[in-house]
Amino acid sequence: MKTSTFLIMTLALAATLAAPARAADPFPGLLELQEQWATAKYQTTRDEQGKAFEALEQAADDMIRVNPGRAEPLIWKAIILSTQAGVVGGFSALDKVKGARDLLFAAEKIDPQALDGSIYTSLGSLYYQVPGWPIGFGDDKKAGSYLQKALALNPDGIDPNYFYADYLFEQKKFGEAATYARKALDAPARSERPIADEGRRAEAAALLAKLQQDLARN
Repeated sequence: MKTSTFLIMTLALAATLAAPARAADPFPGLLELQEQWATAKYQTTRDEQGKAFEALEQAADDMIRVNPGRAEPLIWKAIILSTQAGVVGGFSALDKVKGARDLLFAAEKIDPQALDGSIYTSLGSLYYQVPGWPIGFGDDKKAGSYLQKALALNPDGIDPNYFYADYLFEQKKFGEAATYARKALDAPARSERPIADEGRRAEAAALLAKLQQDLARN
């Protein structure tokens, strides 16, 4: 498990973590929020990301208020908080990742299959990237279980395959990790989410390059 200076920083998940878009907006504003997140994560300078994610957090709160009982806004606020944790870093990020985890648990009670299993992609990535006790709640066994649930719901998705590949890389299962990294690169494009796809494919390609180096040495 990652334990150095809050590898929550990679919660680009990062966080964490982008949920698949459907062909149509589940309700007004969700696709716009997703694209704003992708722009903030992949096309915004580090100095400006803090303000961008604060604005996105407020937008997610507004969406939660006007859509009570829906899982999707809860999932997206969790993704935003997770990504914010990566920007903030250090121990101050812990409250954000705990908040993200609790939002995902709440969303799971409403609709565990919402957004093609993104609850489990996000929970899995949190559990393997957050340090374990006594600092945080990280747990590699839980991470693997959640990521496998995500893949069962969305076997061809770019995000569950990427995060499972990264998880396996952390477990030093390089051959298996490379298989999932390639699946992430081969995942169908999401026409509504070009920025997120481009950013995630770049991360998957970088991960695969590291894996190929490790496999060559072993």
